[in-house]
Amino acid sequence: MSAEAAPAAKDARSTRAIAEAAKGASRVLAPLDDAARNAALEAMAKAIDAASVELLAANGEDVRLAESGAEGLAPATLARLKLDAAKLKEMVEQVRSVAALPDPLGRVLDATELDEGLNLQKMSVPLGVLAVIFEARPDAVTQIAALAVKSGNAVILKAGKEVEGTAAALVRVLREALVAQGLPEDAVGLVVGRERAQELLGMHGLVDMVIPRGSKALVEYVQANTRIPVLGHSEGVCHIYVDESADEALALRVIEDAKTDYPAACNAVETVLVHRGIAAEFLPKLAERLRAKGVALHGDALVRELLRDVEVEAVDDWHTEYGELAVSLGVVAGLDAAMEHIHAHGSAHTESIITEDAATAERFLREVDAAGVFHNASTRFADGFRYGFGAEVGISTSKFHARGPVGLEGLTTYKYVLRGKGQVAGDYRGPNARAFTHRVLRRQEESR
Repeated sequence: MSAEAAPAAKDARSTRAIAEAAKGASRVLAPLDDAARNAALEAMAKAIDAASVELLAANGEDVRLAESGAEGLAPATLARLKLDAAKLKEMVEQVRSVAALPDPLGRVLDATELDEGLNLQKMSVPLGVLAVIFEARPDAVTQIAALAVKSGNAVILKAGKEVEGTAAALVRVLREALVAQGLPEDAVGLVVGRERAQELLGMHGLVDMVIPRGSKALVEYVQANTRIPVLGHSEGVCHIYVDESADEALALRVIEDAKTDYPAACNAVETVLVHRGIAAEFLPKLAERLRAKGVALHGDALVRELLRDVEVEAVDDWHTEYGELAVSLGVVAGLDAAMEHIHAHGSAHTESIITEDAATAERFLREVDAAGVFHNASTRFADGFRYGFGAEVGISTSKFHARGPVGLEGLTTYKYVLRGKGQVAGDYRGPNARAFTHRVLRRQEESR
């Protein structure tokens, strides 16, 4: 199918019909063994690789429209949209890396003997149907679809307008791979258009979780317009605090990576806080390092005074996710002031400390409230693939269900399985009541 033909891949069924089909597909996937799900993933990986010409052509058309101004995309968003041979290869590898992960289903999370012959198990099971709404990320399609299939979930994708052609081509390829494995194509679905998105958010009886991946505005819109549980984060305002005992060379290297490796990512650093005891010596070196990489600097009054020979704009808002080559710089009195600043202006995504003082590092790791807290490491490590999850459906800053990069475990829930021999609740009441043993059995993950 040509790039121009991609819009024809839109599903003509109603949103409810798509959601109902996905629910049916989820019930086919859930009882499959790990080998069958992995075979489907391998078929998906091969299909993506085989369709590379078509996929790149579809993406080229999306990029052409974006660059022509029709979509009005910011440079950071455009960078996310572009797909090339290297990214496509990475997408294939990510699907296979998900297949290589341990089976997340049928694990015995807990086991208790209630009485002799009456045993209770807490077992991992799929969530059911996921709805994932994303912007300008072709790789989101393959990451999410792979994680969904591996975890026995069906998924309905809602692609942003700017990536609709690429998403349609990818989803068609994935659905054909599933059918070739004897699985329902509706395990991976796609809807497009704002109206469809709103309808999808109303499918609370069919969709079990919504995962928004995109701007703060997108996440807040989703949270305000659905009764379905929402998993995600609205912003990635990540900090690095450089302590007075920091290794200078290490700090410069980590900050450069955290800001310039992929500035459009939500785990890129947006604010660097420097202990005032080393600010006069460290900041000029940091400014030189970052400016050489094209990073625009914003700073507080003391930063601008210490860097008076360097172009540094005043910080307009410390709660700013630049998403580009720009960073806020601040000077703080010490660890307590740094943590206070992070809690006041951060987004509970990922925070890092650079220090050689073990006690200071442990206080930071223990007391900073965020999904990820790092010591002497770039914030860019906050990623499902780097954590060994194979891929991720997104990063959650919620404290409920899942937090941080959400991989397979975050796409499962659990149910209680009770096996008995005819016992009834009345046996455990009255003067001759049987007593519960409530004996905790060995707690470990067991294969199904």
